[in-house]
Amino acid sequence: MDCNLRPYQEEVVQAALRGENSIIWLPTGGGKTRAAVYITKKHLETTANAKVAVLVNKVHLVDQHFAKEFRPYLGSTYKIAAISGDSNEKDLFGCLVKASDLVICTAQILENALINMEEEKHVELTDFTLLVIDECHHTQKESVYNKIMGRYVEKKVRKEGNLPQILGLTASPGTGGNKQLDKAVEHVLQICANLDSVIVSTKEFTPVLQKVVPRPKKQYDIVERRTLDPFGDHLKAMMLMIHEYMPPTVSRRLREMGTQEYEADVVELEKEGVKKENRLIAQCALHLRQYNDALLINDTVRMVDAFRGLDEFYNSRKTKLLDGTDIFLQGLFDENRVELKQLASNDRYENPKLAQLQCTLQEEFNDENSRAILFSKTRRGTHCLFDWVNSNRELQRVNIRAGILTGAGTGANHMTQKFSYSINFSETIKHFRTGILNLLISTSVAEEGLDIPECNLVVRYGLLTNEIAQQQASGRARAMNSVYSVVAEEGGREMRRELTNEYLESLTAKAIDQVQQMSPSEFRRKISGIQQIAVMTRIQAERKKNERKQRYSPSQVQFQCRDCFLLVCSGEDLRKIENTHHVNINPEFERHYIAGGQVVLEKSFEDWEPGGVISCKNCGKEWGMEIKFKKVVTLPCLKIKSFSMKTPGGKSTPRQWKDVEFQVKEFDFLEDMSSHFHDLDLDE
Repeated sequence: MDCNLRPYQEEVVQAALRGENSIIWLPTGGGKTRAAVYITKKHLETTANAKVAVLVNKVHLVDQHFAKEFRPYLGSTYKIAAISGDSNEKDLFGCLVKASDLVICTAQILENALINMEEEKHVELTDFTLLVIDECHHTQKESVYNKIMGRYVEKKVRKEGNLPQILGLTASPGTGGNKQLDKAVEHVLQICANLDSVIVSTKEFTPVLQKVVPRPKKQYDIVERRTLDPFGDHLKAMMLMIHEYMPPTVSRRLREMGTQEYEADVVELEKEGVKKENRLIAQCALHLRQYNDALLINDTVRMVDAFRGLDEFYNSRKTKLLDGTDIFLQGLFDENRVELKQLASNDRYENPKLAQLQCTLQEEFNDENSRAILFSKTRRGTHCLFDWVNSNRELQRVNIRAGILTGAGTGANHMTQKFSYSINFSETIKHFRTGILNLLISTSVAEEGLDIPECNLVVRYGLLTNEIAQQQASGRARAMNSVYSVVAEEGGREMRRELTNEYLESLTAKAIDQVQQMSPSEFRRKISGIQQIAVMTRIQAERKKNERKQRYSPSQVQFQCRDCFLLVCSGEDLRKIENTHHVNINPEFERHYIAGGQVVLEKSFEDWEPGGVISCKNCGKEWGMEIKFKKVVTLPCLKIKSFSMKTPGGKSTPRQWKDVEFQVKEFDFLEDMSSHFHDLDLDE
């Protein structure tokens, strides 16, 4: 199959065809991936011992790039392997790379292979002659892309040879949140330095590009403020009662209820309560977050959705009341439950944004061939909107057939989040492509990279994101005369953010233009300076991280349940398996937890399978799940967020296992399991 390019694509591939490192900047729908296929084809044809890796940042993009782009054009001539965390081949990555001309994989798989020194799993950057980095604006800070490119830049600064050519692809590098041009220029230079690349865009063929990627018509569907919100007011009154239950110095620091700022405040407050072992503060903060979530949901979707969330939360806790604080919080909800339920079911006070959204959708779907995507902020929001669409008679009348699209994670909310992958994901996309579904309700997962057929309508509903996500979302409206609608409250935050994003989008273009105007020598000088600083910073950060890991010996670290402060184990009881799962090998630990319902994951793993959810016997806090390892032994696998750590330096609440201040030993099956088996009579 011939890989023909449009004139503007021909223009942007020239630097790469000369063997230079480059970032291609084209809007969503402009055909960046096709340009990358063309460059890859030419590279494989003209480079001795060529080997190409295409890196993506989301699992579903591996298969999409393989099936829709690379295989059709290159599959008959070259050996292509597509590998994601879902494939079983990932453990033989080194062997696969040797046997293939082109590998398409998630960046994490390459990163794991660079670290892993076992022969069949290990690869070096120098094994490749070209690295293609999709959605390359993520190559910054702590991202996996930047870990890989950090090694690359370090090798370059040390003048080590044989590094692969780099090709980055992006619809927008963004401004890094900067609102001044000089700072936006610095941000673009930083991305260029991280990718060791120039940034190229079309100069000669802009009109052709605009024809191929028409800009959707943007409309603001402005909604007047809710005049009366008795349900929301009642929630706020209950929150005030919780404020009064806490010491006055504490509640004075909290910002406005029903906002992201308030959420950030109570998250910090809960940590503070845990560190001071002040259960009253920690629990009040935890419950206030639930009420604030309900206010946010009430502001976005229906009152019943907000009520249902709270009701489920309190239902799950009522059997485990440990002290006066628990009794007060549970009692407060129980006393108000009936009234909240009545308020939530009164249509007179329903969210006016939903009425506006209904009009926008009805208008669009009068045409039975319409396709639309509705972007919402949270996974929970998408489910609430899905229920609303399906129970709305007017929307069913115009024959809306909706599906949900969210990222990885099964909702089982375990440490398996990374691995779990919605089995319906590709099904949903397929049904949307073929017209079985005509409305996708999605979180930001569909804003990036997904090949979704042209939409007539894209609605951003109650969303606050950055200019990159905004451009990607509007880029999904690709049909002729399509509409990009922002449903927002009059003078509300979404409106302000959307307008800021429009400004940042034009600022990004100006910043890129300024970078492109620099003379090659000035550009190289700036990039080189940034890279040298980056290498020094990386070495220092690595040293600090290692020092932090060694700060305490495992025996000095005690783990407490985060909700009831019960001491449950020491750092000596923990082991890590494959650098991913943290298990407790002390048989005594069993008496602290109850194993519950079976965890169901939508894929299987080589060495282990999931068991039941585990929770604190004392307070019911969920701790993780049991895993059956090598079909022989069942071990409790712990979520770090469910615990607080007590060390000689005080208490801490790490968010991730990599933040703990001691070295967790690697799991050694024979050594660590001897205590489990020592009482078996092996002579029988």
